[in-house]
Amino acid sequence: MRSTPTASAPKHRPSQQRHRRIGRGWLAVAAAALATAGVATACQPPEGAAVASPPSYQQADLRRDTSALQALGITGVQARVTTTPGRDLVATTGVAVAGTNRPVPRDGYFRIASTGKALMATVILQLVDEGQLSLDDTVDRWLPGVIDGNGNDGRKITVRQLLQNTSGLHDDLPGFDTPQEYYQHRYDTYTPEQIVARAMKHHPDFRPGTDWSYSNTGYVVLGMIVEKATSGPWQEEVESRILKPLGMNHTYLPGTTSTLRRPHADGYQVFVSGERTNVTEQIVPDLGGYVSTTADVNRFFQGLLGGKLLSEARMAEMRDTVPVAKQLEAIWPGGSYGLGLVNRPLTCGGSYWSHEGGEAGYITLNGATDDGSRTITVSMTTSFNDFDKTLRQHKAASDLVDHALCDTSSNRQESDRPGR
Repeated sequence: MRSTPTASAPKHRPSQQRHRRIGRGWLAVAAAALATAGVATACQPPEGAAVASPPSYQQADLRRDTSALQALGITGVQARVTTTPGRDLVATTGVAVAGTNRPVPRDGYFRIASTGKALMATVILQLVDEGQLSLDDTVDRWLPGVIDGNGNDGRKITVRQLLQNTSGLHDDLPGFDTPQEYYQHRYDTYTPEQIVARAMKHHPDFRPGTDWSYSNTGYVVLGMIVEKATSGPWQEEVESRILKPLGMNHTYLPGTTSTLRRPHADGYQVFVSGERTNVTEQIVPDLGGYVSTTADVNRFFQGLLGGKLLSEARMAEMRDTVPVAKQLEAIWPGGSYGLGLVNRPLTCGGSYWSHEGGEAGYITLNGATDDGSRTITVSMTTSFNDFDKTLRQHKAASDLVDHALCDTSSNRQESDRPGR
């Protein structure tokens, strides 16, 4: 859940956030629904006109796009495009360990960080489908007195607002800004109650439902609500409701284990000083701790958007999006946020669904078409404390996702741009 500047943003100030907070840097503006629909309509050819098929996205295109990421100073990249018939395109570039020739595994393990929020949101919506809770339940309905103090009031925050990041709960996740802080705190652990208590030391960012601000704390609270509603660990609900039914056999929570299963590429953090530090070994104390593979992440979005996990009514609520912080427009143009799902426009018309994630050393972008028939996950093993570098990284990875989902040759797209 915590992150480098590439992920979400607690208070819309990406360059000032501590790097392990997930979400600094990815969520931008304006609900894309009407805008992208307009683009799609405008691009329709006249009736009866011959339509030339665009060049499809091929292995060479994926290699070109992953190489563009490596050229930005990213140690290792792996990407996988999956389509309904099971045809996968896979490409890796860079190295698994800096200073060696060891190749990046084609489907190695990595920390998925805030992509785990989509798992939590799915569990919550399944419980709504089953009548065990309501999106309009307040936090106090399940956790009386937990959200209290400094203007925070659990009686005024709903489950829907927690999912939608419109609760106003401030984020105060622990993190590190220097190599020395990493070595000092990489094995620290925190309970959900401790994370919430940190947030309660701050005033809310805004009154519930009046604005948007990315809140890891809100999703920690959601996990606590799941446990109250089911009388069991929220991790077991994710396992039994999502991972096992979809066959996501390579997705797991490390708990207090600080290392990743093999094979994996090591993760690196480049601090403001320019020092690159291997940050693979650390304990991530919250929902962002999930480890997975590109194949499993693609499998999740295929199953979710393909209708295997939620009813049509709950799926519609999950896709009901709101605009996000304008301050993040440079990172995530045209983006909007639903209930644990992100919507972003495609250059070929329409939009796609995703939930990116960023943890120290591991940045992942992903995306799926509306029905889940085409999915893409890209994992990068370098994160930056420098916002300009983060911006370039995110732009290049977003271009990769767009090329793959539009099924259009990245080479042709580049050559067809005006002025080329």
